[in-house]
Amino acid sequence: MLVEELKRRKLPDVLTFLDGSKVSSDRWSERRQELLRILAEEEYGELYEPPKSIDFEIVETEENYCAGKVVLNKIMLTVELDSGSYSFPFYAAIPKAVRPCPAFVHINFFESYPNKYMPVEEVCDNGFAVFSFCYKDVTSDEDDFAHGLAGVMYQGRERTPTSPGKISIWAWAAMRIMDYVQTLECVDLKNVAVVGHSRLGKTALVAGAFDERFAFAISNNSGCSGAAISRDKQGEDIRVIATIRPYWFCPNYQKYIDNEHSMPFDQHFLIAAIAPRKVYVSSAVEDVWADPYSEYLACVAASPAFELSGEKGFVHPDRFPEVGEKLHEGWVGYHLREGTHYFSRYDWQQFMDFIKKHKNM
Repeated sequence: MLVEELKRRKLPDVLTFLDGSKVSSDRWSERRQELLRILAEEEYGELYEPPKSIDFEIVETEENYCAGKVVLNKIMLTVELDSGSYSFPFYAAIPKAVRPCPAFVHINFFESYPNKYMPVEEVCDNGFAVFSFCYKDVTSDEDDFAHGLAGVMYQGRERTPTSPGKISIWAWAAMRIMDYVQTLECVDLKNVAVVGHSRLGKTALVAGAFDERFAFAISNNSGCSGAAISRDKQGEDIRVIATIRPYWFCPNYQKYIDNEHSMPFDQHFLIAAIAPRKVYVSSAVEDVWADPYSEYLACVAASPAFELSGEKGFVHPDRFPEVGEKLHEGWVGYHLREGTHYFSRYDWQQFMDFIKKHKNM
């Protein structure tokens, strides 16, 4: 059933090079670089180079957060680029009971801490640290490349066909949080996940694909141009997203409006580029705009990249899952929950369960 649907959508094969040759296990790193180049040049834009220098300053500390169970720091991060410097804040919540602990880098919609998408106490009670930043503190969610970090990067230059969109800039910022995490002995660096919801779920997948320091990449309800296959997608499609929010992407992405079947890629390339690390995609049954079925199909289509290393890829039935069904056996995880477009505590619990099950030793 699923194989037939993938054939009908005519997806490019993740295990076939652009020259038509097949990918063997010893050449996966080459193919992965090819996938990343395609995604950068055709969809998200080329990520900015790492900073010349980076500085972290703890500006606030609460030693007894969450009834004394957690240390909470507010940290100011400053990057120095060839074109100038930029600073933005983030929060670090680290449980006292588990050291070293696995961690999440959370690309957050909100600056307040905790908030409706960030149940800090519950996550820390499960033994995870959380490093969270508000995406708008990095650069605005508008077609504006003159201010914020985007302004420092662009310096008034016109955008080229492969210039980074806002998703790439937010992903770059998540990588800078990872720079900080790498300095901490209290964090289990082999088990750090990047996570986001909706547009920031797209961002989490991009950060996870381009930065191999993330052991897990987790996408919640990311839909079009995130985890969902674009060919024959229901709900939001490239015409809608690239018209309303063209600034999320590189200018090249415009040529695929009403032209998805000409793309030399689809979103299963983004998921596959995370292999041989782990990835998780979650959907909500009423989130028709994101299209849970196309998110699920992307996991199926990306699975061969994970299987190439001899591991289990996406272990799934040959059908669309039932509401409440959790697929955690392979290195590609998935769940379909009831309800609408939202980042729920149920979602967080599934992500934590998956990481515990597939923890790197």
